[in-house]
Amino acid sequence: MYNAFWDHLKEQLSSTPPDFTCILELIKNVKENRLKNEIEETLDMDLLRQETEHGALNVSHLSNYIVNLMALLCAPVRDEAVHKLENIKDPVQLLRSIFHVLGLMKMDMVNYTIKNLQPYLQENSVQYERAKFQELLDKQPNFLDCTTKWLNKAVIDLTTSFPSSDSPSSSSSIAYPSSDQEANNSEPPSLTMVLYQAYLNVLLWDHTNEEFPETLLMDRIRLQKLKSKLNHLTILASVLLVARSFSGSVLFSSPKFVDKLRCITKTLTEEFNSKPEEAMLNVSEQVSQEIYQGLKDMGLTALSNESKASLIGQLRNIAKKENCIRTIIEQRIHLFLKCCLVRGMRESLLDFPGGLPFIEGELAELGWKFVSLMHHNEHIFTPYYAEVLKNVISPVQLQETEAKPI
Repeated sequence: MYNAFWDHLKEQLSSTPPDFTCILELIKNVKENRLKNEIEETLDMDLLRQETEHGALNVSHLSNYIVNLMALLCAPVRDEAVHKLENIKDPVQLLRSIFHVLGLMKMDMVNYTIKNLQPYLQENSVQYERAKFQELLDKQPNFLDCTTKWLNKAVIDLTTSFPSSDSPSSSSSIAYPSSDQEANNSEPPSLTMVLYQAYLNVLLWDHTNEEFPETLLMDRIRLQKLKSKLNHLTILASVLLVARSFSGSVLFSSPKFVDKLRCITKTLTEEFNSKPEEAMLNVSEQVSQEIYQGLKDMGLTALSNESKASLIGQLRNIAKKENCIRTIIEQRIHLFLKCCLVRGMRESLLDFPGGLPFIEGELAELGWKFVSLMHHNEHIFTPYYAEVLKNVISPVQLQETEAKPI
């Protein structure tokens, strides 16, 4: 990392026109070192200890010096907090506030350092992981067998038409290159689209039954956690969608009521994967009771016995994988995740699929984690993916791949 910095500085100064960004950082570092010596002289602990013994310690003077120093060193976002310190007269409160702001300034410096090191750390990580993987591949030439099957399945998915009910365009207005478009196109699918389809497939797999791609083995536990979270969000959104249809717009416009149903559903579906029927039985009973009580408290028409029975029945049916509401929610979540890969997170969040407003925040968080994980994998293993798919993707796409051949 040390050598990489100086190499980067050399590249900056050799560019046309020269880039002096790093030079300014170095000058700033020199200035801070000079400042450090000044601080050591002013806050000489031996001298301060002698002043304390003779009752001559000037706490107000020291406090003012520290506050002025903080004003010189702090980030602009802390200017207001430091300025407020100047108006505090009580010495104990002043010292307490000084240490509070110093803690914030320390975190600012940590975040600044991480931000500046991040590009070097990412590049170093990609090179290191790729080199280690190549060592494994050299020892086991067939180490990419599962990866090859995984990628070939993604190619088949992209070149085979979806059933009409499963077509992404039927469940949202979000547009991305669909399988129908790929199939009707004479050009073979691009490497990028194959990878995005493959990444989505691996997230939706039953990880206990599938042969897992070798290039994703290090991320298997993370993907399993994302898969579990995805399942819980699907159930949560399905329950809230059914509950809203029986509650009416007035009751469901209450954030407090919706949050209560959300908490109940989350708690009662923790064991959904192992006991789906039992979990949904408990959910149906509790949610129907909350809706009944909520309508009553707001002076609205209570659920009839027939409506209550229908509500309970629809909630219990969510336990079945083929449940139509659950299927629709799954399709829209999958659509959102693929759009996150293809179009990016920010644009996808601006055009959020309908039917998912109650899980928008949690789904967005999951999307960020998934996209970040998959893009990192893409950066590391693109050379291997290109080699595996060299007879499938177009030659133009292969030439555009920046990664070096294996």
